[in-house]
Amino acid sequence: MADLAEIRGLDPDALETRRREAKEELFRLRLQHATLQLTATSRLRELRRDIAQIMTVQRERELVGAGAVEEDA
Repeated sequence: MADLAEIRGLDPDALETRRREAKEELFRLRLQHATLQLTATSRLRELRRDIAQIMTVQRERELVGAGAVEEDA
């Protein structure tokens, strides 16, 4: 599981690559879970959380780039 500081340190291309890889892994794990081959079910939750964090950072950067976010003092 990646921590948020590590995710924030990635450039946009690396973020997108990481999100895509995580979604592919999540798909494979869901398939294993459906066929009762998955033993580490906690990995599903970790991946969903990682994907959400990556998407949040991407959205933050998108809003900051558009000037739509005001920073708190």
